[in-house]
Amino acid sequence: MKPGWQLRKIGDYCEVIAGQSPEGKNYNSDGHGMPFYQGKKDFGDRFIEAPTVWTTETTKVARKNDILMSVRAPVGPINLATADICIGRGLAAIRCNHLLDLNFLFYQLLLLQPEIFGREGAVFASINKSEIAALPIVVGPLPEQQRIVTLLDEAFDGIATAKAHAEKNLQNARAIFESHLQSVFDDQGAGWKCSSFEDAVDSECTLSYGIVQPGEEYAGGMPIVRPTDLGRKTIEIEGLKRIDPALAASYRRTNLRGGDLLLCVRGTTGQISIASTELAGANVTRGIVPIFFEATVVAQDFGYYLMCSGFVQTQIQEKTYGTALQQINIGDLRKLKLAIPPLAEQAALTARFDELGKETQRLEVIFQQKLTALDELKKSLLHRAFNGDL
Repeated sequence: MKPGWQLRKIGDYCEVIAGQSPEGKNYNSDGHGMPFYQGKKDFGDRFIEAPTVWTTETTKVARKNDILMSVRAPVGPINLATADICIGRGLAAIRCNHLLDLNFLFYQLLLLQPEIFGREGAVFASINKSEIAALPIVVGPLPEQQRIVTLLDEAFDGIATAKAHAEKNLQNARAIFESHLQSVFDDQGAGWKCSSFEDAVDSECTLSYGIVQPGEEYAGGMPIVRPTDLGRKTIEIEGLKRIDPALAASYRRTNLRGGDLLLCVRGTTGQISIASTELAGANVTRGIVPIFFEATVVAQDFGYYLMCSGFVQTQIQEKTYGTALQQINIGDLRKLKLAIPPLAEQAALTARFDELGKETQRLEVIFQQKLTALDELKKSLLHRAFNGDL
């Protein structure tokens, strides 16, 4: 620790205000009263988002430039208040005195976040006013605090710019693939045919929902794929939930063969993955419909790209309904229209898509590595700053 720096507690320099929620009858979305914030869902990158809820009953108030901390799961994330606001039970406000620079504390709390979550969140999923006040911080002379803040501001601004570029490049890599895929279905050649979804699948593919209540984890049981398992192209057996095989006895219509397409129909509707061959005999939950195409109509490999195309995805989104939980019903799913080229053209297109997909994946890995490296750089700078190495 640098000469002149001291190890102190937040409570030595700050007032901590625990949030308290007003009665629900006093909430409104019309701008009457004081803006009301309840938890991390209202946080931006550094400053709170514009209000969406107001309250005519004021309970606990955070002032402009107070640090806001999420005190219920997740525990530890912080933001800055941009105006005087009313705060609910999911937040606490930290108000610095004249001896502690606001942003010096803000950066230090960023460094402490993993410790706060690990110590409190894993067990209690909350942290209270006295526990926040007891958090250890290092404090130096005010000019030194301000010098550190200036250095970190400049460094973090540069990192934010670099992250924005990397994220844009990541989006562009995905957009190039999606644009090429879309162009193929926009420019359909001779021999393409239109078919309903239910007419294109094979006779044993029932286009049915999976298991409604899969039950608890069952050691050594049958693997089951859930919507939360999707998000990558191929689903492997490792890490999947296991259920009692007897529980699935009445859901044989959704038994997987291996190589099935797995379509999400609840939640992130339209998301599509491929079941690996080792998943033959496994099953899916209520939010997934397994797909196997009639081989003389649609090659299974091409079927993946067909279902990913904007031509199909747009129809799925148009038929998706619900607010708290978005979903598409089986009746609408069966009526989806498919644009199908001849089998020989399907094979050629699949080869092109596969090649472009590999290049897209390679670029995604590069850009994701850059984003990870930038996050690690931020952590390193924070450690150096509060170890006295800047």
